[in-house]
Amino acid sequence: MPIFQTFALKLKHLFFLKATNASTFMKRYLCYNPMMKKTAIICLSILFIFIGNRAAIAQTVHIDASKLRHVIPFGGNAWVNAPDTITDEGLIGLRSIKSTCNIYFRVSVAQYLELALVVRAPQGNSTLLLSVGKNAIVKKISNTRFDTVSFGKVHISRPGYVKISLKGISKTGTVYADVSDLVVTLQKPDNDISYVAKGSSYHFGRRGPSVHLRYPVAADKENKVKWFYNEIIVPKGQDVIGSYFMADGFGEGYFGMQVNSATERRVLFSVWSPFNTEDPKSIPDSMRIKLVKSGSNVHIGEFGNEGSGGQSYMRFPWKAGQAYAFLLSAEPDNARHTTTYTAYFKDVAADKWFLIASFTRPQKATYLTHLYSFVENFEPDNGDKIRKAYFTNQWIGDSDNNWLELTHAIYTGDATANANYRKDYAGGKEGDKFFLQNGGFFDNYIQLKTPYDRKPTGKKPVIDFEKLPNK
Repeated sequence: MPIFQTFALKLKHLFFLKATNASTFMKRYLCYNPMMKKTAIICLSILFIFIGNRAAIAQTVHIDASKLRHVIPFGGNAWVNAPDTITDEGLIGLRSIKSTCNIYFRVSVAQYLELALVVRAPQGNSTLLLSVGKNAIVKKISNTRFDTVSFGKVHISRPGYVKISLKGISKTGTVYADVSDLVVTLQKPDNDISYVAKGSSYHFGRRGPSVHLRYPVAADKENKVKWFYNEIIVPKGQDVIGSYFMADGFGEGYFGMQVNSATERRVLFSVWSPFNTEDPKSIPDSMRIKLVKSGSNVHIGEFGNEGSGGQSYMRFPWKAGQAYAFLLSAEPDNARHTTTYTAYFKDVAADKWFLIASFTRPQKATYLTHLYSFVENFEPDNGDKIRKAYFTNQWIGDSDNNWLELTHAIYTGDATANANYRKDYAGGKEGDKFFLQNGGFFDNYIQLKTPYDRKPTGKKPVIDFEKLPNK
């Protein structure tokens, strides 16, 4: 039998032997048979190719094709500048030559992506420009019904957020296009791809993730916290419209400051009713939040749609880069089974305190519990912008005016973050300050449910309680 055939048969036999027989084979047919050496190189190469092909086929068979194709709705993941708008149906009516629509998703695997749009030109013909980094793809469309139109392949060189921009170049009809979805087909599976999925709330998805700092209280201090003091500094440029920087959260409400428009800012204090409803008008009188007192320039009202209760706010031109203090108290009345919560706000630079409001909540007598802070965006159209705040000098005090600094916090996120719809969130510590950051599709997100300890300031709040304002 020719040497090649002999060696090939032995290789075939070896392939089905246990690995322990391999060394015996190699010694017998290579080391002790010099005539086989040249042929061995060829045959082993063939064998390795054969084994490699078998492995590649096996890997391909186990890939779930449905995990490679992702339909990303514009309604929950895209932003466009005025005069065009995004609705739950998507980018319906791209009209202006000045409009750029950006859609975002996050990948954790660097790879090639096939991109397509579910798009139509309602009238006539249109030319669209799709941009991804330095890649620019021009496509002409004329389909008047929604169809999946391929825009080609791009390479994503690193994990992180991918920004895809769409513009109209030319049109013969009244609009360039209507677009409902971006279709992304992966080359490799990505088990950590992130975007706001179909069937979820596009409103909350576009608002973006909210992040919190939760301040645990030692067991011997629980049910004794009468006062909660905290300070906020919003860095310059991070005071985005729609931001709520909440300092003093507690089991029954929250207290912080907002950016409501280009010309209006508020300090807001709210207390939930024990009656579970989204409509404040449906709350029985016995379960309503009752106003005790308020500052002279404070608006008093009600809120709904996130539970319901009493709300107060003071319009105040707070400034980014400056520190503001928040002081909250709880006075339980065990005989009436009620608690009165009072909120004070301080302009630190001016050394001036303001009374926001004092509310009595029925059906529970308690001191302050579940202390926390948060940063959220309540304006979906600004969910593509970064906001950040520092929180520092947290202190709690009891009814005997004994104060304790809180230097430990646990960083957590809301449902949007936990569902992996958005991963543009961060929290932690910087020196003697905690921080929270969200929105804007930055890459370096920080894992939720992480504990942090900041450096103590040792600056116990100096408060003359007798001189705190009553109106």
